[in-house]
Amino acid sequence: MVFAQDSFQIKGIVASSNTLQPLEGVNIIGKGLFSVSSASGAFTIKAVTKGTHTFTISHLGYTTQTINVDVGPNMEALKIFLDESTTALHEIQVNGKTKKRLNKESPVVSQLVSKEFLTTNRENSLMQTLSKIPGVSTINIGSGQSKPVIRGLGFNRVAVVQNGIKHEAQQWGNDHGLEIDQYGIENIQIVKGPAALVYGSDAIAGVVDIQPNAIPSRHSFNGEVNLLGESNNDLIGISTGIEARGHNWFYRGRLTYRDYADYKVPTDKINYENYVFTLQDNNLRNTAGKEANASFSMGYVSDRITSETTISNVNAKNGFFANAHGLEVRTSTIDYDSSNRDVDLPYHKVNHFKITNNTSITLDNHSINVDLGFQNNIREERSEPTPHGYMPTPPNTKERGFHKNTFSLNVKDAFQPHKQHQVVAGVNLEFQDNSISGWGFLIPEYTRFTVGAFAFDQFEIHSDLHLLAGLRYDFGQINSKSYFDWYRTPINNANGSTSNVYLQRAQDKTLNFGNLSASVGLSYLLKNTTFKINIGKSFRMPLPNELASDGVNYHMYRYEQGNLDLDPEESYQLDLDIDHTTKDFSLGISPFVNFFENFIYLNPTSNYYETLQIYEYTQNKVFRAGGELRAGTSIINNLQLDASAEYVYSRQTSGPKEGFTIPFSPPLSGLFSARYQFKNAFFFKQPQLIADYKITAAQDEIVPPEEKTDGYQVLNMSLLTQINLFKTKQPLDVKFKLNNVFNTKYFDHTSFYRLIDVPEAGRNISIALTQTF
Repeated sequence: MVFAQDSFQIKGIVASSNTLQPLEGVNIIGKGLFSVSSASGAFTIKAVTKGTHTFTISHLGYTTQTINVDVGPNMEALKIFLDESTTALHEIQVNGKTKKRLNKESPVVSQLVSKEFLTTNRENSLMQTLSKIPGVSTINIGSGQSKPVIRGLGFNRVAVVQNGIKHEAQQWGNDHGLEIDQYGIENIQIVKGPAALVYGSDAIAGVVDIQPNAIPSRHSFNGEVNLLGESNNDLIGISTGIEARGHNWFYRGRLTYRDYADYKVPTDKINYENYVFTLQDNNLRNTAGKEANASFSMGYVSDRITSETTISNVNAKNGFFANAHGLEVRTSTIDYDSSNRDVDLPYHKVNHFKITNNTSITLDNHSINVDLGFQNNIREERSEPTPHGYMPTPPNTKERGFHKNTFSLNVKDAFQPHKQHQVVAGVNLEFQDNSISGWGFLIPEYTRFTVGAFAFDQFEIHSDLHLLAGLRYDFGQINSKSYFDWYRTPINNANGSTSNVYLQRAQDKTLNFGNLSASVGLSYLLKNTTFKINIGKSFRMPLPNELASDGVNYHMYRYEQGNLDLDPEESYQLDLDIDHTTKDFSLGISPFVNFFENFIYLNPTSNYYETLQIYEYTQNKVFRAGGELRAGTSIINNLQLDASAEYVYSRQTSGPKEGFTIPFSPPLSGLFSARYQFKNAFFFKQPQLIADYKITAAQDEIVPPEEKTDGYQVLNMSLLTQINLFKTKQPLDVKFKLNNVFNTKYFDHTSFYRLIDVPEAGRNISIALTQTF
């Protein structure tokens, strides 16, 4: 064998010229020759012939070098130093605005409610949770139900929207709550003042807009489990939710169950209609209940299309405070005090089934949103079959039944015809079909169809000055159906004889309504201060109970009579809002002035029906003014202080109650809150102590037959912390809460039960546990 004498090896190292540290993975490439440097920067190229060879040395992040190497005997090791390279990228602009910024630019007076706020302040119902917001209160009906009130107006004057669809149930009733599961909600926008421009009728006072949750991130799976226990009404509850997403498809699901007993009040007796009732162990008898909710959604998301379909069902059974239902408990054979968890007569059952689809399509300069919804609301009110007047003993316990189907369609197109203009145009359609059952009549069967078209433009005069102007027209038709009593009533004829007839309570009637809404406003951002002014005209169509009711409402022990000649309510309102926020301090004020041309209300008369006073729906002019004041500071380390106040002034300026206020007008009130963040201690992480002190003035401004309400002060305390209990990545969130610390006896002027001498709930200790995964 003969070996060539002109074959050699090239050895060397490669390092950074900046740090002199060896570089790994450097490519050394020549013609037919190749090597890669090791972790120490060394490389070897074998079987290289004698002569001059050219090599290219390259590495990511470094400037490529080209070198010539003379290969021969007695070669020395090479030392190569690479310079770090710099790459000049073209300018990239990211354009977008946060929800907070968009809210500031909009002249509409509104407030964003975060998931953190909802979790921290969660109470028995969604509206009780939101009542901590200035200008928002509730009409409470027992321990498990409540309805929203914004600036003293509630019922169908406040629209509740979930996933773009207006929630439709029996919200006209005094004792009908809101069938929405408050768990799993991430964001809510509270609109104060007329919002009929976008939402149509029933948004004359404001809107509670429960917005869709954020879409899960790609290839994710997470969820949470919520446990709740309360001492006042022995409540136990659990809610668990999950969500997941692959690449384009995602889904969510949630189950909630709550079971509670009669709740306790800080008194042992009440006086209703001059009857004194004794309460055993302070239990407000027959206010127990159960609630079971379920929801599931599936969605698809791509660059241009986002679509989600949600199916939900809320089912509840709640007792009515027995002593408040027509005084029948005086003669009842039911032992209401045998158990505080029984749901005896009278009670109500409600099941609300909802399907919604929200689809957003992006087409060049247009963003088209389509919302579809179907809702089925079934409500039954059951009570002991008792004869009243000429009505014999009913055949069963079903006093009233309401069955309501609602179909909704919203189409909205947002586009920019010019860089400074953001135009939104849309149409809303809704059809309702309402049937009734049971032996007690209050409102007739009816159908209702509404259609509305709107357009508004938000014009950016410059980056800190925005003008919003819009117009809307709505048309509505209500078809009520005739109703005759199921029993005969004797009437006196003109000739002196007597006839037994089935009295007609309602007639076949078709009513049409049409109206315009308009709004114009300005917002100006000056460094840390935002100024808003908005003036709007809105309206509300009369409800079937206001038009055609003709029966006994035993919850209020009165006879209610509608008026087919009612016109739509028309409201004119001026809103101002000034907000100054810095890192350590915030101050805001939101005054308003409001005038109703024809406010609809239930007026007591001097007439009676079978010993029951007759209340008639009528209209008159109403002037309202008021607002909210808020302030906060965090100038002291770990301590956040907040204060707020709200006030509403109302006057009827025409009609039989001229000079009086309107029912359920909230008095002057203030809320002072302190939150202190402690250091981690033992196994408690980020412990926070929160104290809320509410001061409410007496309400002397009433409308007969309302009674004056004394002022009160209530202290609530909370302790929030986290514990790594299961050694998982997500800690266990723990919340201890003590409501009504001193077991104060007080009456909330906006509470339904205040009218029957029932105070608010007594002291309550609750513990809430939340484990995310």
